[in-house]
Amino acid sequence: MEFVHPRKGRMSLEEMMEDIRSFLQEDTKAYYKIIIGTDSQTSEKQTVFVTAVIIHRVGKGARFYTRKWRSEPIRNLRYRLYRETGYSLELMEQLKEEGLLNDLLEWPVEIHLDVGRQGESRKIIQEVIGWVTAVGYTVKIKPEAYGASTVADRFTKS
Repeated sequence: MEFVHPRKGRMSLEEMMEDIRSFLQEDTKAYYKIIIGTDSQTSEKQTVFVTAVIIHRVGKGARFYTRKWRSEPIRNLRYRLYRETGYSLELMEQLKEEGLLNDLLEWPVEIHLDVGRQGESRKIIQEVIGWVTAVGYTVKIKPEAYGASTVADRFTKS
């Protein structure tokens, strides 16, 4: 699994985790949040998915990493939003398995979903919110879901 840091370039999962630990050590008294969000963009040829991992040092900046992959075009919005949600949850589980969250258990974890009360996504909003809360994470939706609707979204177009 490969991630990209905007200034440091490509990183493995292990390198990303080490970079996050280094970031946390820079200010051990700060308050942090862990945010995972996925967005997608569909064109005629493909659907591009981007998952962002954000370590937010509240009031003092953040670090983020992205993971991008492509699939056949997915035109069904419900299916695509379920895939986005699933990818965010899968990555969170991988981070737990790798021990990253053991280091960060005191910090809140948020899953940011690219759904809102306006537009077509409003039809499944309760379904995906229910899914994420059922597995124990805090959910943010638009306009508060910047992990998906701003950070990840920015990289679906490049």
